[in-house]
Amino acid sequence: MLGVATTGWAYWHLNHNITSVDIDGALGDDRPARVLTTPSAGAPATPAAALPDGALNILVLGSDSRSGKADKALGGGDSSGARSDTAMVVHIEAGRHKATVVSIPRDTLVPRPSCPLASGGSTAPAYQAMFNSAYAVGGPVCAVKTAESVTGIRMDHYLEIDFSGFAKLVDALGGVDVTTGQDIDDDKSHLHLKAGSHHLDGTQALALARTRHGIGDGSDLGRIGLQQKLVKALLEQMAATDLLTDPTRLYRVADAATGTLTTDTGLDSLGELTKLGQSLKHLTADEVSTVTMPVMTAPSDPNRVVARQPAADELWASLRR
Repeated sequence: MLGVATTGWAYWHLNHNITSVDIDGALGDDRPARVLTTPSAGAPATPAAALPDGALNILVLGSDSRSGKADKALGGGDSSGARSDTAMVVHIEAGRHKATVVSIPRDTLVPRPSCPLASGGSTAPAYQAMFNSAYAVGGPVCAVKTAESVTGIRMDHYLEIDFSGFAKLVDALGGVDVTTGQDIDDDKSHLHLKAGSHHLDGTQALALARTRHGIGDGSDLGRIGLQQKLVKALLEQMAATDLLTDPTRLYRVADAATGTLTTDTGLDSLGELTKLGQSLKHLTADEVSTVTMPVMTAPSDPNRVVARQPAADELWASLRR
């Protein structure tokens, strides 16, 4: 009885960790069409209980909110608001054995559409706005609408994790192994690493995800390359960690993953997240491609970038097929 009660409490706690936003309800039908996966002729019918295996597009944001004590302790930025400093469109191919992760530089100037506000009314449209301003002015709903406007791709799901959540997740997994191609010396992110292989704890991994002043030309593009390394390293670490044989670690990882997670309402339960994870069990780090949306320096501002055409449109079109 004690075991059942403990399991029930853990499930309840993890479910209530998750914050959700009704993206579909807010945006309605004025969006790109969903990708429909049609079984090939003669293929057996999929059992009702089978895991989903259709193509999927997920907008993943890393929020730099400093509103909580844990986030403030990780340093940097203005504690009065939040921005989406990391934005990735994750395209999972039908069959869910391969995926492409496309990073969108936060400094990209884009047309930002008018977005509905939870309090009523809507935001004003803008035509030369930084991509990450969408989250700042209209939260997850506006971030999704802007991403769909830029890419022409329907975002099936939305996932957001903040500073402290990312650091806790890495620590719960026992750290992460990353190889850097150059020395990193960045006082702003408090990261100092020699070129080579390193085992990073959560705070160090977060610093690596945030650093840009100590690498390359100091722009967001250098930081994106490090973030993409981290994505693959985390996938490899998760694959190497047999969580099912260690219930205590499994709970720590689940608690860290859900504790600062915001999702759309289609993923706002432990059951839905578990089903998504199970459907991706054959997706290995080797089958995940990481790219950055092609950009060029903005003619209006040397500190900003714009989509480089036609390469950017060709990239998004390849993910709509």
